[in-house]
Amino acid sequence: MGGKWSRIWFIMILLLISSFYHIQGQPNTTTQTEARDDTVRPDPLENLKKYRGGYDVTNVHYWSSTAYTGIAGYVLGALWLLCGVVFGAFLVATTCCKTNRKLKKHKKPAFHKQYYLWNIIVAVFFALLAIVGTSLVLGGNTKFHSRADKIIDIIIDTADDASTAIYDTTGAMKMTRTNLQGTNVDASTTRFLESTSRQLDSTADDIQRQARKNRHKIDLGLRILYIVSTVIFALNLVAVIGLTAVGVIKIRRVLHILIVLCWLIAVLCWVFFGAYFFLSRFAGDTCKALEGFQQDPYNNSLSSILPCDQLLSAESVLNDVSAGVYDLVNAVNANISRIQQDSSFGVCNPFSGPPEYNYQPNNCTENEIRIGDIPELLRLITCVDPADGICNGGIPISGNDFRTVVAYTSSIQILLNTYPGMESLLNCQTVKNAFSEIIQDHCKPVKRDVKIVWAGLLFLSIAMVFLVVTWTVESYYEHVHRFSDGSVKPHLADDMIEVETPEEKEKDCVNSSQ
Repeated sequence: MGGKWSRIWFIMILLLISSFYHIQGQPNTTTQTEARDDTVRPDPLENLKKYRGGYDVTNVHYWSSTAYTGIAGYVLGALWLLCGVVFGAFLVATTCCKTNRKLKKHKKPAFHKQYYLWNIIVAVFFALLAIVGTSLVLGGNTKFHSRADKIIDIIIDTADDASTAIYDTTGAMKMTRTNLQGTNVDASTTRFLESTSRQLDSTADDIQRQARKNRHKIDLGLRILYIVSTVIFALNLVAVIGLTAVGVIKIRRVLHILIVLCWLIAVLCWVFFGAYFFLSRFAGDTCKALEGFQQDPYNNSLSSILPCDQLLSAESVLNDVSAGVYDLVNAVNANISRIQQDSSFGVCNPFSGPPEYNYQPNNCTENEIRIGDIPELLRLITCVDPADGICNGGIPISGNDFRTVVAYTSSIQILLNTYPGMESLLNCQTVKNAFSEIIQDHCKPVKRDVKIVWAGLLFLSIAMVFLVVTWTVESYYEHVHRFSDGSVKPHLADDMIEVETPEEKEKDCVNSSQ
């Protein structure tokens, strides 16, 4: 199961913590949760049967059904490519068929100049639309990837915070073990602290390693996607401008090359439209799943990959620690009350009463001393191993007892300092905070940006199709009525076109039959 969780990089925080507490089993989404999830889409891997498994990034059928939402773009791109191949084959066939024909000049129709003028106007119009669409896509694509980078940073920072919290805990355990050495504490306690700190260090190392590795992969993937898409869209902008300019001045060979290039770019635009439409659906599903997690972290569509409900059993460990410290402080205060008549002085209890045992380190009165301040207070009011048992104005105490009290109180305070971080991890609060920031600050903008991109790609794809068709028709018209030398003539000589006489056609047919 560890290999599976390692692929869910931002979930490693919770998984590794849960493995430390020996939590086993994998939760499944409940029937109630699946009933609330409206992720119902055709699944191409199941012969287009409806996928009803909810949001589950570990399920290949979720990915296939979500990617299938962009089928319109993929199909239109394939059809446009097929049209290009068929038309290209048609041009090659007709060109080869006419290579042996003898051509003569003939006047072009009177409407040719008007046709050419209107064709240029239409082509320029669609070129302007394509330029607007390309600019829209480039702007939206830049914003989308910038927003995606911020979301990745939030998740990686969450992983770093988790590893830092664990390192703080292991550091506290190591200091505690050092403080307890030389006291009458049982050796099994120090061995437990040593083994536990090693396990936690390993956990923190794994989190950092996974965060670095996956951040590199995700950054690389986003960078490649951004660079490739930006280059294609920028190339499209240049190609559209070049196609319009070359078409107006009639540089035929370059015009043909640019038509082919724009045709292929139009295919890519359709494919990108399908891909970004799929990303739009995935972003919507993700934000909806994060909102469900905020409402109920223990029963939602993310339960299959976020073991927050499993961590509830580990929370009992913290409760035991809280209860133990709470009872210990109460016992100390009870002894203080018996010794002195004025019971206003005592040790500040960092936890509230049962059953919550909430950590409240600042809930202390003026007459209460914090646990961490006890060693310093003892140094002021006690005499450690006084000579001849004489202690001037202080409380005599043996060196062994003094070291034991200092070790215990210092160790308790060190562990208490790490308590909020571990409590946040075990309660999934670290993940909740990260998800809350994503929902409040980034969900709506990223959905808006990706929608702008796919809408812009749809607009651009349609404009490119009409632009390419316009110049293809013009080029084919010139191809059919080209001059025998294949060159572009001046306007004075442009009134003649190539047409075979009936006698020449009959002669060609006789020659071909022989």
